[in-house]
Amino acid sequence: MARFNQILVLGAVSLLTLAGCDSAKEASTPQISPLPVPAATAVAKTEKAVSQGNYAELSAVVSSTKAAVQTGDFVKAKTEFDKFENAWKQVEDGIKTKAPKSYEAVEDSAEKVTDDLKKGQPSKDQVLAQLESLETTINSIPKS
Repeated sequence: MARFNQILVLGAVSLLTLAGCDSAKEASTPQISPLPVPAATAVAKTEKAVSQGNYAELSAVVSSTKAAVQTGDFVKAKTEFDKFENAWKQVEDGIKTKAPKSYEAVEDSAEKVTDDLKKGQPSKDQVLAQLESLETTINSIPKS
């Protein structure tokens, strides 16, 4: 019986030792969390994009929307143009500051395109004309 108690105690000590080793390993592994990006960095990136004339995403959305309209696929055109707002948010503040007339023209054209695409039977010619106007405005925004 004494032998059984010794084995039991030795087993308990072994389990505690193994458990202690495992938790020590976890405690020594530092947890790394991403650092938050300061708001100033986000603003600087937006200003940099505007100052470099980075309107490629806006132009890409307009082009893909035009392609869908030209084929008469207004469902796809609406889906494509829904991406415009996200791209616009990235640069609109800088454009509003540097080129307020262009800012207003983009806002007006984008609203007209959105309204036209919401119609049950959009006019292909009207939507294309609005997209052309929007594209011309985007291309005329000063790049610096």
